[in-house]
Amino acid sequence: MNKLTKVLPYAVALATPFFAFGQGTVFTIRERIQSLLNQIIPILLIIGTIVFLWGVITFLLAGANEEKRAEARSLMIYGLIGLFVMVAVWGIVNVLVGFFLPGGNTGIPTSPGDLRGI
Repeated sequence: MNKLTKVLPYAVALATPFFAFGQGTVFTIRERIQSLLNQIIPILLIIGTIVFLWGVITFLLAGANEEKRAEARSLMIYGLIGLFVMVAVWGIVNVLVGFFLPGGNTGIPTSPGDLRGI
């Protein structure tokens, strides 16, 4: 509790511009979050793809060295799991938004990072 009382004033001071900027409503805050996510999601997908491809390249160049092949195999698995999780969560969020928000009939997302329905 003592740490919370020390950190809380700073957190409120840092968050104040987000709430006071233009006296934004929930919808403008939602639009800002949507814009931020539309920029971040493709970057995360690119990073996941790069990790997977780096694992493939390392695996091919490892030759007979089993230790390097095991590290490369784990990189490929981590890259695939990361991509799968990002795409799955992105799809689930879009389905939930389309179902629960009024006027949010988004249907099937058209592309990664396309959160128009939020």
